[in-house]
Amino acid sequence: MTKTESPVVAILAYCAASILMTVFNKVVLSTYNFNMPFLVLAAQSICTTVMVVAFGKFNLITYRKYNSYDAKRWFPISVALVLMIYTGAKALKYMAIPVFTVFKNLTIILIAYGEVLFFKGSPVTPLIFASFVLLVLSSVVSGWADISAGAVMKKGSEEVSMGVAYFWMFLNCLTTAFFSLSLRAKIKDVGFKDFDTVFFNNLLSIPVLLVSSLLFETGGFAESYVRFVNPGEESDSLSFLIIAIAVSSVSAFAISYASSWCVRVTSSTTFSMVGALNKLPISVSGMVFFGDPATFGSVTGVVVAFAGGILYSYAKSKQALANSGKAGMLPVPVTDPSLNKNGLDKDANQL
Repeated sequence: MTKTESPVVAILAYCAASILMTVFNKVVLSTYNFNMPFLVLAAQSICTTVMVVAFGKFNLITYRKYNSYDAKRWFPISVALVLMIYTGAKALKYMAIPVFTVFKNLTIILIAYGEVLFFKGSPVTPLIFASFVLLVLSSVVSGWADISAGAVMKKGSEEVSMGVAYFWMFLNCLTTAFFSLSLRAKIKDVGFKDFDTVFFNNLLSIPVLLVSSLLFETGGFAESYVRFVNPGEESDSLSFLIIAIAVSSVSAFAISYASSWCVRVTSSTTFSMVGALNKLPISVSGMVFFGDPATFGSVTGVVVAFAGGILYSYAKSKQALANSGKAGMLPVPVTDPSLNKNGLDKDANQL
């Protein structure tokens, strides 16, 4: 197996790129309070597209050139991506983050059964389902203070009906599941390689993201102009904000490639599971470096989620072992010390 076909290498690359992307997006959207995610994503897509074309010109990579036939087949994926982002932003606007996280982790179960139902994926074994339960439980434990107090709505959004928050959350779960499932199916259907996926996904996302920014972020344009240009009370931060957006746009190239690679060599369920577990090092770094409170609930949540990830890896390795036995291969003895290593190599790459 080459490195480009190794699920473990793909998962590690995706994790590293995702952490890098998350850190810089946090700097842009949180540190500078730049509330225009669609515009930031459009800048990232433009940068990624330019980088693919430039690398192609220098024969560093190869990718399928633009054609209307493939563009029409891939365009629904770009629309699904924007819908997933928009519904997630709307749900977060009204719903408390701990409750939002619980529902996002529940979406992994929806993806797992959707993969079985629509794409004849690997069955959800009791051990795999138990790992999902642990992941959901970890988010419940982490946010128990808010959840137990009934704090479903975000502070300042209490005047909005709870039904509105759940409506957007439900739509986000559906769009997330649809995007994750359809992405892998479309890659196989169109026959895209990794850089083909990166090029078409980002190129076709640009007009959708720019239109979405104009439609939904007009207030953000006016606010940013007042803050950074005229009268420019925060004009000193403008250059640093531009640098942060530029660096995040460059890192978008890495996450685009790693995501395509990871989805192709694993499964939609594993990809989603890795995405959820990838929040663990981010949470830990927040406690260690950014002053996030290290409460009993937050630390316990990290431990429970880590246990869920270990259980998922073990369950997938056990499932892979059973499948290899059915295919006529001699199964590895349960006592073989290499079982864990091989199993993890095969399971960690499915998202």
